[in-house]
Amino acid sequence: MSRVQKSRWWNASPRRRVEGMNTTPTIWFVTGAAKGLGREWTEAALERGDRVTATARDVRALDPLVEAYGDAVLPLSLDVTDRAAVAAAVDRHVERFGRLDVVVNNAGYGQVGMVEELTEQELRDQLETNFFGAVWVTQAVLPVLRAQRSGRILQVTSEGGVRAFPGFGAYHASKWALEGLTEALAQEVAPFGVHVTDVEPGPYATGFGPGLRVSAEHPDYAEVRVATAPAFELGDPRATRAALLRVVDAERPPLHVFLGRPLAAVEELYAERLRTWREWEPVALAAFGEAAPARRVAP
Repeated sequence: MSRVQKSRWWNASPRRRVEGMNTTPTIWFVTGAAKGLGREWTEAALERGDRVTATARDVRALDPLVEAYGDAVLPLSLDVTDRAAVAAAVDRHVERFGRLDVVVNNAGYGQVGMVEELTEQELRDQLETNFFGAVWVTQAVLPVLRAQRSGRILQVTSEGGVRAFPGFGAYHASKWALEGLTEALAQEVAPFGVHVTDVEPGPYATGFGPGLRVSAEHPDYAEVRVATAPAFELGDPRATRAALLRVVDAERPPLHVFLGRPLAAVEELYAERLRTWREWEPVALAAFGEAAPARRVAP
């Protein structure tokens, strides 16, 4: 039986709800489940009785989940940059669980370096994991979700997917690219009953910092590095568990959702962008061959 045929068979009976709870467990596919937010969300799903395919580069990191939850978790070794391996992992998921309700594209890492300092390989590696890895997973699961006429895809971007900090250009490029892809994807798959959400966490105490890859530093940027070094207050990763489950369980999940406290800074940033666009609107319209309309000024 093919992957799509299996998903159709399983979906023949609608999922029932009793007192607001699923009588059928939600079935997840989570990348980057070894640690950090991916681990938190995997455990949150398993603790409430769901089933999870948990993937990681080093599958041994998932042993405690298997010991605690047994057959409810399928641990798979996966490098998301390997497109063929991604497709094989999704096939194994469907063979084991028969359907797919929630996909969490969480695998990724951060590259630190001023734009001039980035090597070509560092930039390509960053995009291969954070952007292309998510694309390969998305493409692999979509035949299943379309056949089911249901499903959720959560693209874990970042606060850094909508704003930027000096020294993180490669990371931002990967996350902004994923945000743009998701904007298009959400419109493409909505007719099939598939929902897509950009999950945009702020900084959390996940051990993300020690996992950063750092470019060789150019001495001319020493003062810039000191003057622009961000000071982050880190949130509690466990606090994201309930929040993510609310997004997953929502009848109409949001296209974008922050985790943490990025909103105030992003509001200020977007207000400044709007002011700039409006200020330069006459130039924009002149470039189209039009005169700028007179704007009404509030008394």
